[in-house]
Amino acid sequence: MQSNYTIADYLVDRLAGCGIDHMFGVPGDYNLQFLDSVIDHPSLCWVGCANELNAAYAADGYARVHGAGALLTTYGVGELSALNGVAGSYAEYVPVLHIVGAPGTGSQQRGELLHHTLGDGDFGHFFEMSIPLSVARAKLTASNACQEIDRVLREMLTARRPAYLMLPADVAKAPAIAPVNALTVQPAEVDENALAAFVAEAREMLTPCKRVAMLADFLAQRYGLQPMLRNWVSSQPLAFATLLMGKGLFDEHLPGYAGTYSGAASLDSTRVAIEDADAILCIGTRFTDTITAGFTQSIPLEKTIELQPFSARVGKRWFSGLPMEQAAWALQSLCTELSADWKKPASRSQVAPGKYSATLTQESFWQVLQEALLPGDIILADQGTAAFGAASLTLPADAMLIVQPLWGSIGFTLPAAFGAQTAAPERRVVLVVGDGAAQLTIQELGSMLRDGQTPLILLLNNDGYTVERAIHGPEQRYNDIALWNWTQLPQALNLDCQAQSWRVTQTVQLREVLELASRRERLSFVEVVLPKLEIPDLLRAVTQALEARNSAQ
Repeated sequence: MQSNYTIADYLVDRLAGCGIDHMFGVPGDYNLQFLDSVIDHPSLCWVGCANELNAAYAADGYARVHGAGALLTTYGVGELSALNGVAGSYAEYVPVLHIVGAPGTGSQQRGELLHHTLGDGDFGHFFEMSIPLSVARAKLTASNACQEIDRVLREMLTARRPAYLMLPADVAKAPAIAPVNALTVQPAEVDENALAAFVAEAREMLTPCKRVAMLADFLAQRYGLQPMLRNWVSSQPLAFATLLMGKGLFDEHLPGYAGTYSGAASLDSTRVAIEDADAILCIGTRFTDTITAGFTQSIPLEKTIELQPFSARVGKRWFSGLPMEQAAWALQSLCTELSADWKKPASRSQVAPGKYSATLTQESFWQVLQEALLPGDIILADQGTAAFGAASLTLPADAMLIVQPLWGSIGFTLPAAFGAQTAAPERRVVLVVGDGAAQLTIQELGSMLRDGQTPLILLLNNDGYTVERAIHGPEQRYNDIALWNWTQLPQALNLDCQAQSWRVTQTVQLREVLELASRRERLSFVEVVLPKLEIPDLLRAVTQALEARNSAQ
């Protein structure tokens, strides 16, 4: 063991032991000495970003693919810039450790008027701001650091939500003892009595049923149930669907797959398969306004069994002390016992693609993209026309979709794509982002080029904030944006640019370009010119619902 082992070394060793092998962030004078330990670590790589908000988005994208992520900012100015991204991770259950390099302990105790502070000698303001956005947090000291690092990491990994560490510069340099054992996360305890009561209640509901459906969402994915759920629906006669945020959980080519459920905005076949079932198994669902077209879901309590991370419900009765995984295994076993009498779900009707229009439209764009997707792709679709258009896709085998419809911060997906590609360099990343959203976070295109990444970026140029135009003020100038020369941006953001760029206005051009881009030789940037006011059908239903709610007295 090295003789000068420090708390900084302990923290990076713990991160590496949790499987986190990249840290995103921006250097600042309060975190520079800690950064030396990151740079010197044999398996943890530093990934510098253009700004702290982008770094938070990138860490989120990395964590969605890799399981957990890490973010480093400096005190005050850096951490506050990152908080929007951290809040999105909190809302959507993405475990990211936010490490803040802070002024030294002595300076804090003396209340010195330091830069990056509010000038009042109080160093607790920003820690307090982190409380609602973190499942665990700690101010590290030389005496508590190792114990607190372990506690905070355990809580982050258990709850699948962000955590926060304030690391004063002098504490980072303080001596520590290297960990002897790996950091272990104990499975949540099961209340056996509650589990037995849950199964008995579920049995009573399911026994008379002939048609049972499953509706799953992103929490099932966050808590590691994807392999189990895929096996479940392939072995039992269930109709199954996901909400938009959980899209990609299932093999969408299996016979029982019913599509993406969006309340009243769903395809008729999807809505009937889920809503008309005798019982509906809701696994990790969150019915938010945007993915249900304004809470238009028809999922009555009386015929649903719901599993949440640490509780379950049958009808109107809740059972606490039931971790989702254990409840899911018990429910699957019960369904195996009862499913012999269930009716097979109706085969999903495949809508034959219409003829391509010569000029690109929303419909023809998504048709062409559907044909171009490959097994294993990681697809990111930004909030707005991109995300709601992606809802209609049938994903190839082992493909993954990353969207952010709950937090809904436009621009999230571009740096998140950088993080996702960092997490899985062997997989193809396909980013679909609007022109308005891209203007918020385009700087990270330079980081992609710096690191030699080769994603496919489809920039939907519909001349402004089209999703906002659809909600309110279609011709108001607050929905306009500056017109950029998009295809020149890769060259502007990297002196040794290896990107290939195209601007397409015709469907045949897009098909040809996507064929060229499939070779993954270089970063491919495609500006796709679309009609200004045209939106996907699902987004139209959502925006009408949002406008109605926003206009209500």
